[in-house]
Amino acid sequence: MSSGNAVTRVASRDGTEIAYERTGEGPPLVLVHGTAGDRTDWRLVLPGLAEQFTVYALDRRGRGESGDSDEYALEREFEDVAAVVDVVDDPVVLLGHSAGALYSLEAALLTDNLERLVLYEPPITEAGESLVPEETVARIETLLSEGDREAALTVFLREVAGESQAEIETLKAGPAWDVGIEVAHTVPREVRALDGYRVDPDRFAAFTVPTLLLSGGESPLFMEQATALVDKALPDTRIVTLPGQGHEATNTAPELFVETVVGSLRAPE
Repeated sequence: MSSGNAVTRVASRDGTEIAYERTGEGPPLVLVHGTAGDRTDWRLVLPGLAEQFTVYALDRRGRGESGDSDEYALEREFEDVAAVVDVVDDPVVLLGHSAGALYSLEAALLTDNLERLVLYEPPITEAGESLVPEETVARIETLLSEGDREAALTVFLREVAGESQAEIETLKAGPAWDVGIEVAHTVPREVRALDGYRVDPDRFAAFTVPTLLLSGGESPLFMEQATALVDKALPDTRIVTLPGQGHEATNTAPELFVETVVGSLRAPE
């Protein structure tokens, strides 16, 4: 993200400083990136989104220009997202990708400042299922301890996120790869915490915010199943498929992603 805009910080509930960058003009749109990234993950779709929205792209804790804490818990991530949403004057559209979609989903229960929610493939599993074997997480940790951050990132993308070799090569060809390598050490703690998360429909029974669920037409089956779980849990949802794309449409098809998001948000609810 090379807009040159100043980075602003807000204190989350535990006091951790969460950085965000504001770009564009229009209704507010808050962006929450996934694992192994930072706010620059949106660099390819940012220009198109900023033509329609005032975009607030945040750095999740431990990444980019945000602070971190000694102890990690998913609940702190939820609070971080809600803290950024709450600094915006008008009700926002909250858009999260991958793990950022899960945190956006939970942050939606912590704020009253939402107009719409957009979730692109949150990594959620059903009770009795596992997101990733512990052996895989341990292998990532071993690679990190050996200093092979690139191999650790590759294992995460391929074996945890289920991304294709073509998607990984697309990431390698751009600046997102260097960002992923830089924050690779944050992957194990997050993956372990995500593996224990289960969506509870009862907690969302009274949730009234219209929710758009984005799904890659070529995404792995477990991503499709995760989207179905959220669709079932929330009262007011609509699924839109990104044809020919997987989990990385923001990088592999940025124009399609922007067109889909803008068009879907403009469509009648």
